Amino acid sequence: MTSRVVLEGLEFHARHGVYDTEAVLGARFVVDAELHYDFAGLPDDLARAVNYAAVYDAIRDEVTGRRHNLIEVLTDRIARRLLRDQPTLERVVVRVHKPFAPLPGVFRDVYAELELRQDMARA
Repeated sequence: MTSRVVLEGLEFHARHGVYDTEAVLGARFVVDAELHYDFAGLPDDLARAVNYAAVYDAIRDEVTGRRHNLIEVLTDRIARRLLRDQPTLERVVVRVHKPFAPLPGVFRDVYAELELRQDMARA
């Protein structure tokens, strides 16, 4: 199976991080979600597909609804939620980018990535 729908570059302001200033000021977080499911031959019926508007809402809720110290934990929560909420999905790949992470150097990006399958999400 090679079909997927990708939501890329979803940007949110949130307060994740281990430092007190991150909790107070917050920062920009960017999420990418690859939604893998077999849609070859799919009828033109939203009820039979993955509703990516609902996926966006779930991602926004996870990113802005609760604070985490680690972006790895946030990435895991997003992936498991998507698989739980959208049972048509066979697997997801979620990336949470923290492009302004408090690091003492010049860098383009920091991100956590997780790939989960339906059977792994229930474990």
